[in-house]
Amino acid sequence: MIMNEGRVKAAFDAGVFVLKLCGDVRLTLCATLDTQAQQLAETPGLQALVIDLREATNVDSTALGFLAKVAMAVQDKIDHKPTIVVDNPDVQRMLEVMGFAQFFTMMAAPVTEVCELCDDLPEVPADLEATRQRILEAHRILMRMNEHNREEFQPLVEMLESQETASSHD
Repeated sequence: MIMNEGRVKAAFDAGVFVLKLCGDVRLTLCATLDTQAQQLAETPGLQALVIDLREATNVDSTALGFLAKVAMAVQDKIDHKPTIVVDNPDVQRMLEVMGFAQFFTMMAAPVTEVCELCDDLPEVPADLEATRQRILEAHRILMRMNEHNREEFQPLVEMLESQETASSHD
């Protein structure tokens, strides 16, 4: 079986920023998503954010943590909650369990189609340590979203924190 490699596309038009995730979106793309969150927070003229997950076959918890970070980065800059477009029932259920409905408006189809504008974002390379830091940050963000996530990701965060402590003693 060929894995459908994950890609992140983006477009910015008339104040609307579209982030489109395609394929199998995993922690390998977290540096790209993190960079995007930082850039969005500084984007002048930003009025709306749409995250399109219709072509995503899987989104791992690290990538979800960075989607939450993107939403938090723009919450003071836009008038409405960011929108997630998701038509896969499994992905939708996962987002609901994780508490994304609290931070995003979820819909099955976009109001307008802008994805022909989308360009592939270059993948931001990250070394092992930077990736581990981002995984830790993503899961800390998810844990703050609700009690279910806190219980779900506490063991992983504690393990990563203990590795961090161990590696700083080397």
